[in-house]
Amino acid sequence: MGFTTGLLGGFTLTASLLYLSLSLHTANRVHQAALLHQQSLILNHVVDPLPPPPPPTSREVQTGVWETAKDRWNAELEGNVRKLQHVDWDGVRLRMEEGVSAVWRRAFEKGREVVPDPAK
Repeated sequence: MGFTTGLLGGFTLTASLLYLSLSLHTANRVHQAALLHQQSLILNHVVDPLPPPPPPTSREVQTGVWETAKDRWNAELEGNVRKLQHVDWDGVRLRMEEGVSAVWRRAFEKGREVVPDPAK
């Protein structure tokens, strides 16, 4: 290993170790500062608590056409979902079965009327 390579390698190693140790030291100090600040706030609020926040004030927001359309869409969708939730699905199934059986019966009755009896 030559003089230049050894010098540059040593400088790189020393600079890397110095950088890593300083960044670790800085991170630890920032973390300790945050913890001390948090503990200070906790102790101060135990002795002298903050007043409750004021109640929120009501405000009116003027809506545009897009917001109005979205509100109408959501109201329509909500109404349809409520209707679906309150449907008696057993009753719907029974009505469907009765309707299909009635159509089936009529189809076979018409088929019997049209086809002549081969025994005659």
